[in-house]
Amino acid sequence: MIKGITFDLWDTVFIDDSDEAKRRAAGRPSKAVERRQLVHRFLAQHQPIDPATVEVVYNAADAAFRKVWHDHHVTWTVSERLDIIFKALKRELPEPERRELVRLHEEMELEFRPDFVPGVHEALAALHKRYKMAVISDAIFSPGRCLRTLLADEGLLSYFDAFIFSDEIGYSKPAPIVFKTAMERLGLAAQELVHIGDREHNDILGPRQAGMHALLCTAAVDRGAANSSADAVFNDYRQLPELVDALNRKEENGK
Repeated sequence: MIKGITFDLWDTVFIDDSDEAKRRAAGRPSKAVERRQLVHRFLAQHQPIDPATVEVVYNAADAAFRKVWHDHHVTWTVSERLDIIFKALKRELPEPERRELVRLHEEMELEFRPDFVPGVHEALAALHKRYKMAVISDAIFSPGRCLRTLLADEGLLSYFDAFIFSDEIGYSKPAPIVFKTAMERLGLAAQELVHIGDREHNDILGPRQAGMHALLCTAAVDRGAANSSADAVFNDYRQLPELVDALNRKEENGK
């Protein structure tokens, strides 16, 4: 029987890049552009540097991050990513400025916040009464502490019994240790858990290989539902409680 549910966050609970329109309305550049501008501004305060050079090096560091994330299931922290950039540029910052640059990167999603997927508040409130729940989320720029803030300010943090963030445990989905950590923290076996997420590779194949059930969420974006190996697909959070019930009925019938 299903006794616990784990949730991805980006494009499952929040809508990724839904903050970009808010940034444009406020006359601010995209997050990607602003990150590069920040690095240039902090470095240029000490010695002139060409913005184009900063952009090239930042782009290379981003590409390296994506490679390590995809192939080795590790998400470098913002601090580690900036160290790579500074090393390539042969530049350094005084430690207080470096910490501030890291903070500005990490908290960018707190200034202009992403929208939440419609219906997720009601679904989490209802499911929390029946199941143990956990978050399993990769931290790309926003670390676990900022993701907790986004959830807390929406009144959702208390619904979760455990949090597995890649910057805190050192690995990201679909590494088996990520899902095993969720099992340990919830005190449940693999077959008692179902994971909810939007990416086939990370959120469906990963948990299924760990022995869990998996449901594909397309409420924010459809990344290939027609070819998914998920137990089921949903595009409306009102469908989720019934889908979990259906998994339980299937388990009962299978016995």
